[in-house]
Amino acid sequence: MNVNQSAPPVPPFGQNQPIYPGYHQSSYGGQSGPAVPATPYGAYNGPVPGYQQTPPQGVPRAPPSSGAPPASTVQAPCGQNTYGQFGQGDIQNGPSSSAQLQRLPGSQQFGSPLAPVVSQPPVLQPYGPPPTSTQVTAQLAGMQITGAVPQAPTPSGLGYGPPTSLASASGSFLNSGPYGSYPQSQAPPLSQAQGHPGVQPPLRSAPPLASSFTSPASGGPRMPSMTGPLPPGQGFGSLPVNQANHVSSPPAHALPPGPQLPGPPAPPPPMHSPQQPGYQLQQNGSFGPARGPQPNYESSYPGAPTFGSQPGPPQPLPPKRLDPDAIPSPIQVIEDDRNNRGSEPFVTGVRGQVPPLVTTNFLVKDQGNASPRYIRCTSYNIPCTSDMAKQAQVPLAAVIKPLARLPPEEASPYVVDHGESGPLRCNRCKAYMCPLMTFIEGGRRFQCSFCSCINDVPPQYFQHLDHTGKRVDAYDRPELSLGSYEFLATVDYCKNNKFPSPPAFIFMIDVSYNAIRTGLVRLLCEELKSLLDYLPREGGAEESAIRVGFVTYNKVLHFYNVKSTLAQPQMMVVSDVADMFVPLLDGFLVNVSESRAVITSLLDQIPEMFADTRETETVFAPVIQAGMEALKAAECAGKLFLFHTSLPIAEAPGKLKNRDDRKLINTDKEKTLFQPQMGAYQTLAKECVAQGCCVDLFLFPNQYVDVATLSVVPQLTGGSVYKYACFQVENDQERFLSDLRRDVQKEVGFDAVMRVRTSTGIRAVDFFGAFYMSNTTDVELAGLDGDKTVTVEFKHDDRLSEESGALLQCALLYTSCAGQRRLRIHNLALNCCTQLADLYRNCETDTLINYMAKFAYRGVLNSPVKTVRDTLITQCAQILACYRKNCASPSSAGQLILPECMKLLPVYLNCVLKSDVLQPGAEVTTDDRAYVRQLVSSMDVAETNVFFYPRLLPLTKSPLDSTTEPPAVRASEERLSSGDIYLLENGLNLFVWVGASVQQGVVQSLFNVSSFSQITSGLSVLPVLDNPLSKKVRGLIDSLRAQRMRYMKLIVVKQEDKLEMLFKHFLVEDKSLSGGASYVDFLCHMHKEIRQLLS
Repeated sequence: MNVNQSAPPVPPFGQNQPIYPGYHQSSYGGQSGPAVPATPYGAYNGPVPGYQQTPPQGVPRAPPSSGAPPASTVQAPCGQNTYGQFGQGDIQNGPSSSAQLQRLPGSQQFGSPLAPVVSQPPVLQPYGPPPTSTQVTAQLAGMQITGAVPQAPTPSGLGYGPPTSLASASGSFLNSGPYGSYPQSQAPPLSQAQGHPGVQPPLRSAPPLASSFTSPASGGPRMPSMTGPLPPGQGFGSLPVNQANHVSSPPAHALPPGPQLPGPPAPPPPMHSPQQPGYQLQQNGSFGPARGPQPNYESSYPGAPTFGSQPGPPQPLPPKRLDPDAIPSPIQVIEDDRNNRGSEPFVTGVRGQVPPLVTTNFLVKDQGNASPRYIRCTSYNIPCTSDMAKQAQVPLAAVIKPLARLPPEEASPYVVDHGESGPLRCNRCKAYMCPLMTFIEGGRRFQCSFCSCINDVPPQYFQHLDHTGKRVDAYDRPELSLGSYEFLATVDYCKNNKFPSPPAFIFMIDVSYNAIRTGLVRLLCEELKSLLDYLPREGGAEESAIRVGFVTYNKVLHFYNVKSTLAQPQMMVVSDVADMFVPLLDGFLVNVSESRAVITSLLDQIPEMFADTRETETVFAPVIQAGMEALKAAECAGKLFLFHTSLPIAEAPGKLKNRDDRKLINTDKEKTLFQPQMGAYQTLAKECVAQGCCVDLFLFPNQYVDVATLSVVPQLTGGSVYKYACFQVENDQERFLSDLRRDVQKEVGFDAVMRVRTSTGIRAVDFFGAFYMSNTTDVELAGLDGDKTVTVEFKHDDRLSEESGALLQCALLYTSCAGQRRLRIHNLALNCCTQLADLYRNCETDTLINYMAKFAYRGVLNSPVKTVRDTLITQCAQILACYRKNCASPSSAGQLILPECMKLLPVYLNCVLKSDVLQPGAEVTTDDRAYVRQLVSSMDVAETNVFFYPRLLPLTKSPLDSTTEPPAVRASEERLSSGDIYLLENGLNLFVWVGASVQQGVVQSLFNVSSFSQITSGLSVLPVLDNPLSKKVRGLIDSLRAQRMRYMKLIVVKQEDKLEMLFKHFLVEDKSLSGGASYVDFLCHMHKEIRQLLS
């Protein structure tokens, strides 16, 4: 079922359930609790089997061990119409205006708001020990418990329903509006762990967030408060009683962990039966409404719960609502990983280590496995058998970035020159020599670790072995001691057995009326004069070996002879675009320093030459054809920089028609919007790849240009597409020039071929990214830069062994910017497991989401978008259900148990489902969707992480003299306070949101105006002012831009302004205008899907 469909008008589970005789659920500290209303998701009330997740927030990831993996248990609040009630400024991160709020003291490491639980090793547990039986008795003494609770079957298979009255987990109920109300004396029970004397949960003045569930897409009528029974061991809203072996954050009421005492049997005592053999019982965390210290809250507010000691006397409490803080927080997980893993270097010597998250700054020490900057995997411990892999449904994939740029503190891969003999390889599988190979017979032979073939060592490569069987020169040779290195390739690795010439750059400029009118041509020609001094160069070379050429075009093409001996450039016009040829060879591609004067003269003349043009029509395919023919004639690889403004409608090959049709959205024909209009562009791309001609396309459209078709050639040649809609020099100049400079200066490998080899047992079966494949194994790239990734999926073709693990070797053959043919090798060894628990403990959610997004974005080419979305939801539910069933310890059905390494899978997956490609809002154009689709296809893990879950940083909360980035807050409107200013970035966009009640002094310091009303909405640059706040914010913006692959244009958004709708689109934890579910709703929906799978 699609999580974003409207709810049915009638609740599918409106029937009352009988109350269990004589059992009162206890309130916090001893109040008698109410009968509990039916919960919004029907299937939410019965036994669910379960599943596993990322390291607990607040806890370092445990190194792989043989114990059962840690789990986090979420009490899923059921999807309400969460944020519709409030104006922007009413809800705050800090203390609310009318109630004193309190956070936990900073010393309490109560990780995520979900308070996940850590399993082994015990050393890493920052929590106190589980309560002793005395403590438990003391806790139970404060509760009224009578009678026993029988186990009841689950109603399964019930759908999302319209609003049902829910209790609030913190804060009081309103008696009007969509929120159902409880009688004052009653509050539904929640799961509780350890209490604290005399502590109350935080109160909030804002309307409760979990009080009534409205289906994500539409409101639906309010249902009256219902009283009905609880299924066994379960609190209200699927918040079950905790289990004896749980260590957990104290949600609000239920049996504490610890030995079972006389009284109602909560869930059955832990048993080993569901566990896999050899695993000790899992500790599951139950997530309740209380939360640990969240990054970015300076002040603690009085009255919040603290955990670990005995409960005090009963405290009368208002009814509760479940807090969104009670579900896993991406911010907390990121913050914890930074704190726990950011200080130590990541040493790659140990097989199967999970690296720190992409959001953590860390140094890498290469000791035999490739750095995670080059390769990241969805799991570092892969199942030994295909049956086990099918059962878990966790995709086995690697995101490979072969030419990734490294921070200055890390050394680039060493270049190894073996002379004419070339690099040493296995005779059978052709794997390259690497630290994974084993030398035998005193060093005279080596056994390939990929295919087990035994090979002779050539005499010139021979070396003796030491007493451990290692070569004595192992540490002198990069290929025997490092995970990543390069070989100089011999002539055998070159096209036509001939060393390549240095590559060339050709600048192809649209000079039609649109390009001239906007000032684009003048701006570009001015910039190129200085930019040509910064072409990429190798090592310490004084100047670049790259030659350059120039073409202008509208309906016809103009080639320029800029030979150094000429006094003035010469123009040659080719008007027969149907049969493209290059009218000159000598003088077209030149060395910049030799022809400097002629090139400058040409760039001065172009804007004047076409200043009075009235030609509006353009061609496109013939322009690429011309560039490719020029490179072919010069016998070199290279890159075309195309600057294009409009749909190519002039009579010529590749002519396109306007086929933009929003009526196709949500129909079976929607996929045609993502497909190219004709096959001619694929054919052209194939010819470009054969020549090593890479195309980078800069688009400046005022209306539909059919990005889906125009981006085919850049996509298949390993190039990039940049899009500047409605380009205006004054607003977009900085962004365009910054992107252009970066694109021209970055190092590129040309005419590249990449192959991924694996050890026996698995093989690469599928590839995602910007490249072309003419067979099933070789990824061909006319160009490959340091930003591009290739994602590879693996499948089993035999059984793997735990002893030998699984090995990957990525080999990239390419021509450097200086024209040198090289091989770059990356090696990675992974662990293999026979226990599902080990698989789930060693997954990486960010990489998993990168793979799933690319899989889905490719799927929309051939399947209806709804099918693609449903496939993603089903796969996610299967992954989590398999964990619940096979790895989690027995617990109440109402608990949502997530693997520690995957507890953010639901929130991130929901962001992918709500993205413009899979669920466009009314304002998203067809071109925008096609643009984002091809952009994501070659993003790395860090880029997809921030693209799908943007960073929201409060600018006024951290000290002005602090040099570090302010801690982020969750991407939800609920986190915005009208007295603050926030910065939001997602790798492509940058917003500064200004609250309506920001202090006048802050407005003056940042915007140089005296009041909020005088700030210009939509401002794209902050004034340069000499004060600490202005310097700090501008410095932060510059540092964020430096981290990203593209220049992020700034937009200033004022609270309650029309631009705010655009800003809110990026608050991904909230319900989206296009019908996307809120995080809370989606978590409930996932729980329902999991229960259906398990029942």
